[in-house]
Amino acid sequence: QGRLVESGGGAVQPGGSLRLSCLVSRAITSTFSPMHMGWYRQAPGKQRELVADITSGRTTTYADSVKGRFIISRDNSQKKVYLQMNNLKPEDTAVYYCNNLYQPLAWGQGTQVTVSS
Repeated sequence: QGRLVESGGGAVQPGGSLRLSCLVSRAITSTFSPMHMGWYRQAPGKQRELVADITSGRTTTYADSVKGRFIISRDNSQKKVYLQMNNLKPEDTAVYYCNNLYQPLAWGQGTQVTVSS
C-alpha cells in the first residue's frame, strides 16, 4: 500500500516559510492518485489534528487556523503531497504528518516544525 515519508521541516522565525513534502513510497501512481490525502500536526501535549487535505480531484480544505497561510498540493506522478506554509506563527510548532484520510496507512516519522524568535 505504501509507506509515508515526510520531510522539509525545520526551525524558522515567525513570519517565515517552509515547504513540507510527503512521499508515499512503494505506491504506484494508479493507487496514489485516488487517495484523499491530508497533512496533520501534533503539538506537545495535544491531540493530532488535520490541518489541510486534498482530494483526488484536487479540491482542498483547510483548518481555520491555517487558512490563507498554508497551501496543500499534490504531484501524482511523483506520489507526493506538499504543504507550503507561509507566515508561520509560534502556534504552528508541531510534528507534521501526512496520511490517507479514509484508508490510513501506518504513520510515518513526521517532520518537526519549530517557529520561534
